[in-house]
Amino acid sequence: MRRVFVYEYLSGGGLVDGDAQASAELLPQGLAMRDALVAELLDSGDFAVSAATCERAAAPPAGAVAVTARDGETPLAFATRLAAQHDAALVVAPESDGCLAAFERAIGAPRWRGCDARSIAIASSKTATLRHLAAHGIVTPLAFAHEAQRWVVKPDDGAGSVATRVHANRLAAEADLAGREARGASACLEPWVDGEPASLSLLCGHGGHAELLSVNRQRIAALPDGTLRYDGVEIDVLPRAAPAWQALAALAGRVVAALPGLHGLVGVDFIASAYHGPVVIEVNPRPTCACVGLSARLQRKLAREWLALSPRETSHA
Repeated sequence: MRRVFVYEYLSGGGLVDGDAQASAELLPQGLAMRDALVAELLDSGDFAVSAATCERAAAPPAGAVAVTARDGETPLAFATRLAAQHDAALVVAPESDGCLAAFERAIGAPRWRGCDARSIAIASSKTATLRHLAAHGIVTPLAFAHEAQRWVVKPDDGAGSVATRVHANRLAAEADLAGREARGASACLEPWVDGEPASLSLLCGHGGHAELLSVNRQRIAALPDGTLRYDGVEIDVLPRAAPAWQALAALAGRVVAALPGLHGLVGVDFIASAYHGPVVIEVNPRPTCACVGLSARLQRKLAREWLALSPRETSHA
């Protein structure tokens, strides 16, 4: 029986940007992803599963071995130590502050089952992601800078809608950007694209292969002060027979061809624009909240399929 370590950053004791309050707000999402992966692996009967937890998190599903960090042990040291005791490690961690990249470097092949260093590095910066995808002919907000009326400012390495603000004009957006940069915050500015926020859930193998698993609707509310609030995700909202499915599957293939080091369960956020078609906003080189409940919806064992992919040979050249 293969031994698998499941580590989700927040439920394993980590904090996002050192902010305990923000981390507490995001913890339910982290727990949902951890427990979905753990329950599915246990249900298959083929794996002995250990799952990271901490004092502020609920215990993992029954049947998993709950493991915690030692006193004074950093999240990175904890995950690295436990990964070394298992045959494979499934890690869900934020890209901000180089967090996910640090886990990839520390755990390494053959236990690391996520994306490679280059893909994580590019996807960890929203600016680098958009420039890279645009250079590969993929439509991003950068294509509409000449006609944009509204602009958005957000952390360059942030997650989702956290600390994201929409401005009515570029001058106000540039002032926001300058203020963040003066405080030493990582930030970026890009044209706002009107449309429906959505995402693609993908299962990626080696060499740019990608399977589109589902198209998801993201519930994001714009507040009066211009900030955005994430209200969850509706998974698998587009039937496979819909005319748009093949076009989005082709888009997924182009994204992964541009970032062939994407591996395992990953997400692609985009805006479904009535005028421009799908406009890619960012790439998440890790599982996202849209994976919760997806195996049941598709009647597949996606965590097991992820583990069945041959481990990537990591390189940091």
